[in-house]
Amino acid sequence: MPDTILPIRHFLDLDLLEKQDLHAIINKAIELKNNKFNTLLKNKSLACIFEKPSTRTRVSFEVGMQQLGGHVFNMSPVDMQLGRGETIADTAKVLSRYVDMIMIRTTAEEKLHELAENASVPVINGLTDRTHPCQLMADIMTIIERFGTAKDKIITWSGDGNNMATSWIHAASQFDFCLRLACPNELMPPQDVLDWAKKQQANIEIYDDASKATKGADCVVTDTWVSMGDDAGESRHNLLRPFHVDERLMALA
Repeated sequence: MPDTILPIRHFLDLDLLEKQDLHAIINKAIELKNNKFNTLLKNKSLACIFEKPSTRTRVSFEVGMQQLGGHVFNMSPVDMQLGRGETIADTAKVLSRYVDMIMIRTTAEEKLHELAENASVPVINGLTDRTHPCQLMADIMTIIERFGTAKDKIITWSGDGNNMATSWIHAASQFDFCLRLACPNELMPPQDVLDWAKKQQANIEIYDDASKATKGADCVVTDTWVSMGDDAGESRHNLLRPFHVDERLMALA
């Protein structure tokens, strides 16, 4: 009788994974952090595709793989046939013959999903315009290291309702904490994400005043005012200025 073929397990977004799996990832990460050098990924290889430039994502993936005994191949579209008209589907099939995992940092989430649909190895979301789940997992890990748990904590997001805000909304449901969103009305997270959170009965509170959202919070999070591809005009800065995280705001937490 043939062995059962297990489905490929991708890491695409926090809302697509089970709660217990996300908690298991965090627990394993803390364990590995306390024992940086081991052979968990010995002789394993990771292909990293960077359609968007990166400092922290690139360094963290590369150092992490090296510390676990693996190897990394960093590529941009100019280094690949992907930049010369080869489809994402073909790229996924070719890379799957050579490497054990693929990470992509890209623009539209459709590219991420097309890669995952055509790859025969796990695909990791290193960032899209819609979400940034790996960054969020690192943040949750920090909260758990500090407080022992994220459950029932009050976390305030102040600023742009961007891809990070969307991943924080996903995390609020998956890790059972209260998320206070303080965003300009013009820069709120996508409505479908807020609708998803409501359906999941996630503890999400929406504010138009950063001070009110921050009062008594256990953690305050923000992001750059201008993400890659955003308009850096004066109107955007004017919208976000009242949500600036500074010493005055932090004193309320």
